[in-house]
Amino acid sequence: MASLQASSLLSSSSSRISSSKRIINAAISVPKLPRIRFPVPKTPSSDLVKDLILRDGFTNTIPIEKSATTPTIIDELPIANSSTSKATAKLYAILEAVADRVEMHKNVGEQRDNWNKLLLNSINMITLTAVTMAGVAATGGAGAPLFALKLSSTLLFTAATGMLFVMNKLQPSQLAEEQRNATKLFRQLYSQLQTTLALYDPTDLDVKDAMDKVLALDKAYPLPLLGKMIEKFPGKFEPAVWWPKSHDCQRKSKRNGKNGWSEELEVEMREIIEVIKAKDSEDYMRLGNLALKLNKILAISGPLLTGIAAAGSAFVGNGSWGAIVAAAAGALATAVNTFEHAGQVGMVVEMYRNSAGFFALMEESIESTLEETDMERREDGEMFEMKMALQLGRSMSELRDLARKSSYSNIEGTTIDEFASKLF
Repeated sequence: MASLQASSLLSSSSSRISSSKRIINAAISVPKLPRIRFPVPKTPSSDLVKDLILRDGFTNTIPIEKSATTPTIIDELPIANSSTSKATAKLYAILEAVADRVEMHKNVGEQRDNWNKLLLNSINMITLTAVTMAGVAATGGAGAPLFALKLSSTLLFTAATGMLFVMNKLQPSQLAEEQRNATKLFRQLYSQLQTTLALYDPTDLDVKDAMDKVLALDKAYPLPLLGKMIEKFPGKFEPAVWWPKSHDCQRKSKRNGKNGWSEELEVEMREIIEVIKAKDSEDYMRLGNLALKLNKILAISGPLLTGIAAAGSAFVGNGSWGAIVAAAAGALATAVNTFEHAGQVGMVVEMYRNSAGFFALMEESIESTLEETDMERREDGEMFEMKMALQLGRSMSELRDLARKSSYSNIEGTTIDEFASKLF
């Protein structure tokens, strides 16, 4: 019995001990946490930094802490220190100036066209009002009412005379046409500069040539009225000149041989010059002289008629002839003024002057090209022929046919009956 009790006690005590061990182990055991990896921050690459700089529009360099093993290098923007890049920068500066001149001449042209319309309407209204007052004064009345009507009519005719004198001296319609031509030519120069920047590497000769062209246009079509205005009534009609006299800027061709030129092409260009001189230039010079003479007559007649009307209105009431002279001269002055300025005779003179200058420029361009003996310094022959054909409104085959007709006419001793230009 005693032995059985001892063994039961031993087994129970051993079971308690083991259970206590399990309790202790359960109390002190800590669950394993998952491993978390923290990435080490990397230095941004140069491509990423450049991308951020370009995307955000930053121009300053962003300081970046350099790694000890892989240094980060950001390339700086290239500095324009070569002759080509300097010439490009100068040409872009000239391009901005040309764009500014296009806007200036366009705005001034619109302003002077408004001058023409407003002055024409104002002077005609003043003249017709003065005619009406002179007629009313002649119908009857005496004393103060008659004197008031006579004085008002005389003052209005006098004012119309002064305004007509200034308007005819300035010729607003011709001023507006000058600015329209200047706008067109500056736009043409703008396109030429863009072509040079797009197709070639600009040089100092290109910069000098562009500067000369800008200054020549400024001289040919001045903006101010006082001191530099183009003479509206010269003694002799002459074509407009808006290009520099020197043609030293000739880009050397990369083509070998004759650079697209042949003896047949040179003969063709010489025949084209002969047609332009004999037909187009001569015709526009003749029409320009006629328009200039007509404009002179109209410019003198308007103020003269209003002055006669002013003198006639001063004698209204002393007989019937004063009123008749005032009314007739005032009506004629209105008609002459309307024909001159509403018909824009001054604009027609400027149009002929500009057209004659266009043909003179073509003649000079062809002659200077043919005089150049170095074929590599000439413009490409096929390109030159195409430009001439486009400027005359013809295809290249039509241009050759025209040269052939001119050659046959010279052989037969007759005059060609066809103009070189089909545009105007």
